[in-house]
Amino acid sequence: RPTDQKLMTLDMAKAWRQRQTGVVAFTNGVFDLMHPGHIQVLERARAEGDCLIVAVNDDDSARRLAKGPSRPIMKLKARMRVVAGMESADCVLAFAENTPEYIVGELEPDVLVKGSDYDGKKLPGELQVFSRGGRVVLVPFVEGYSTSSIIEQIRATTG
Repeated sequence: RPTDQKLMTLDMAKAWRQRQTGVVAFTNGVFDLMHPGHIQVLERARAEGDCLIVAVNDDDSARRLAKGPSRPIMKLKARMRVVAGMESADCVLAFAENTPEYIVGELEPDVLVKGSDYDGKKLPGELQVFSRGGRVVLVPFVEGYSTSSIIEQIRATTG
């Protein structure tokens, strides 16, 4: 599908979700500067379902995640467009809350997927997914890749 058709509001995503007949997977993140870790999570998340919803933190919620006052580097619309351009993403929407728990409750995915950096932590929305017989999948962390480390490398080489 064309990228712009994957970009949705919550109401559009709810209507889209109701039309899905297979397993719906869900993941979320800031997706500031795309790197191999992001790609691995998106591809593995899509492999867990017949379609994939990706929720992207809006700019204010990204800043509240202690990413720093200069983050995100890319503004929300640009980050959403890049995620929507990934073959693995079927539905991309933004959220303003600190966690995607509300969206998970509204969209009722069958599988919740996050990076293994969440191992041992309670995932926002996992109770809603488990209550409907769904499951949680943690994707192995790709060592050496994070947006913060990329920014530090850029600063070190340009400073």
